[in-house]
Amino acid sequence: MCGIVGLYLKKPGLEGELGRLTALMLHEMSSRGPDSAGFAVYDTPGATRVSALSRTGETDWAALEKGLERALGAGVSAAILSDHAVFTTEGDGQAARNWLMEHAPDVSVLGVGTAMELCKGVGDPDAVAERLGLAGRTGTHAVAHTRMATESAVTTEGSHPFSTGADTCLVHNGSLSNHNRLRENLRKQGETFQTENDSEVAAGYLAWRMRSGDTMEQAIGHAIDDFDGFYTFAIGTRDGFAVVRDPIACKPAVIAETDDWVAMSSEFRAIARLPGVEHAEIWEPVPAKVYSWSRAA
Repeated sequence: MCGIVGLYLKKPGLEGELGRLTALMLHEMSSRGPDSAGFAVYDTPGATRVSALSRTGETDWAALEKGLERALGAGVSAAILSDHAVFTTEGDGQAARNWLMEHAPDVSVLGVGTAMELCKGVGDPDAVAERLGLAGRTGTHAVAHTRMATESAVTTEGSHPFSTGADTCLVHNGSLSNHNRLRENLRKQGETFQTENDSEVAAGYLAWRMRSGDTMEQAIGHAIDDFDGFYTFAIGTRDGFAVVRDPIACKPAVIAETDDWVAMSSEFRAIARLPGVEHAEIWEPVPAKVYSWSRAA
């Protein structure tokens, strides 16, 4: 089944509560995806951040920090959390991603950006959220996912969110039937992938379209034409987030909006725990319509 949630805060006064509220929402989706969980949290853009995961739990992060400094010609600092590290640098984020993928075979590069940090793990979603400190995080918006694997192994690499473009990530409930063909075409366009997961292909497709000049809404519109399968996506970008369902709306979703926030989830029970929900406008997103919210001018 899988469960997805997204929370976009309209007012700075709630930003200190972003992680706690997202963790509450994620908890309510645990029964939809008990295999693994993950989240992406966005805050004020700054230096480049590279979110990375050790596949072995034995990665020498200090050595990678020094290697990245030499490769980028810029200072790098690493913040370690459990089996994750976030490298912060003034250097080029895509170059950092490429270097780690080439020189650190025991590492998955989860995401790159100036506003996004991304974490994921196998196991009970509440335990994953606690281990990776979700409730204590602050920021402007977040997306999160609980996974029930149906077509691939239960691995941390297969957990969501997926990200291949700067400050862009995706969580997905559903499956794409043409992901192998899409992956081949995207590789010809210079996209790189670290798993065989169909959701990583969807993330790569959106990143490619946006690098080619599309807005997020335009990229999603092209995706609706090119994706075969069933899906509800919540998509995070540096400035906001978006929600879309496939043309027959096979997978569930609900959106709620107040003067303070916008939230989406696979089921309303995740939204029901948010402050002021009694005043929210609540609706089910219609098929193949893009709903988006952004701080960008």
